[in-house]
Amino acid sequence: MEKKLLALIEQAKELNVSYSDIRFIRDEYERIAVKNDQVEEVAGGESEGIGIRVLVDGAWGFYATNQLDEEGLKMCLEKAYDIARNGGKISEVNVEIEEIAPQKGSYSTDCKIDPFTVSKDKKIQLLLECTKIMMKVQGVKIAKGSLISVKENRCFASTDGTYVEQNIVKCGGGIQAMAIRGDDVQMRSYPAAFDGDFSASGWEFIEDIDLVSNSQKTAQEAVALLEAEECPHDVMDLILGSSHLALQIHESLGHPAELDRVLGHEISLAGGSFLSIDKVDNFKYGSVHVNINSDPTLYGGMGSYGWDDEGVPAKRAKLVDKGMFVNYLSSRESAPIINKKSTGAMRVTTFNRPPIIRMTNVNLEPGDWTLEDLIKDTKKGIYMETTKSWSIDELRLNFQFGCQIAWLIEDGKITKMVKNPLYSGTTPEFWANCDAIVNKDRWRLWGIMNCGKGEPMQTAHVGHGCSLARFKNVQIGVKK
Repeated sequence: MEKKLLALIEQAKELNVSYSDIRFIRDEYERIAVKNDQVEEVAGGESEGIGIRVLVDGAWGFYATNQLDEEGLKMCLEKAYDIARNGGKISEVNVEIEEIAPQKGSYSTDCKIDPFTVSKDKKIQLLLECTKIMMKVQGVKIAKGSLISVKENRCFASTDGTYVEQNIVKCGGGIQAMAIRGDDVQMRSYPAAFDGDFSASGWEFIEDIDLVSNSQKTAQEAVALLEAEECPHDVMDLILGSSHLALQIHESLGHPAELDRVLGHEISLAGGSFLSIDKVDNFKYGSVHVNINSDPTLYGGMGSYGWDDEGVPAKRAKLVDKGMFVNYLSSRESAPIINKKSTGAMRVTTFNRPPIIRMTNVNLEPGDWTLEDLIKDTKKGIYMETTKSWSIDELRLNFQFGCQIAWLIEDGKITKMVKNPLYSGTTPEFWANCDAIVNKDRWRLWGIMNCGKGEPMQTAHVGHGCSLARFKNVQIGVKK
């Protein structure tokens, strides 16, 4: 593939393009799901092809093909060139991109056991064992489990002189128990909502999360929620468990920090952003305890890689520094507009899509509290875990999130479980009220498989690392 891509790059140069990049992507995907004692889904597939971007007269052109012979590749380049040339005649925007040094090398995830070498029968039996355990708990009506595996081979070349290859393996999964009594439906998921947790590593990750050993507790908590009192409506301190705090970071910092949204270049699905460009280095996003970074270099991160899809090497970048908003997730095109360097956040999900700005691993850095001391220090509060619902406005300002389970805290002690917990707030005020973050012993990098953005849709894999955190004076519950 290297020879084909480099030959195409030479052909692009002969067309006198300002810039061109070419990416070959081969994907392999497998999903297995069970419900109660039945196999619900065994699905998978493969795709491969080449996508070509060219920049001509300040306008982009993109075209993709799965015809990888000489004729198909030549046609693909010519189509991309024609789109850019014609776009330059009508576009009012003159695109310029940041120069970077040529990149050479390869990158691979640390995968001890390739999940695609583990038989489908073994995966099915693992999930059925989990659902069998959950169904034995009286009150559980529905038990589910799923496993997903992904393998990506990527080759990238550009007129900058870059040629890099990346081989990435990802997998993960989870279980869910649903207890039903009349109109009351309660659920518990392990290790997280949205099909579970995921990692850029091998089958050893599935073994580590140990779905079987956690099946009974998951089911018992779902049933216990049927007996629990409703979450109160009150203003109190809120402690968020890390799997749900990961989503809070995703929705209220990850998406609004995407610079293409800020500039109005991309507003699909998640809308725009309140973090306008006048706010960079000039806006208090949160309290001094809040430090958030983008880091695609982390081991096992679903947003980890060696280079982004513009050839920018993976690097750690501060987004929020002691509460101050200092940078965006950006690209070689967008970063110069705010006089900064690209944070290397241009990503593409498959060969027939152009790259767009995406989250990498966006992480809340740990504090110095233990969870035990944090609970003891909370006089009137609530501790919530595991996402159940979420809603946020198109500028990522006003939100309401629901969790699967919560416990009230009174005078420094957990007193009782409550069901249907939710909280609401406004993003800067909420993060300004973050007064304590648990230490690195509870810090965990969570993987998300289903971050949607773009038209046509691209469903990206992203990561969020965090421990638990406390937020003061939060509106809890729904007024009856």
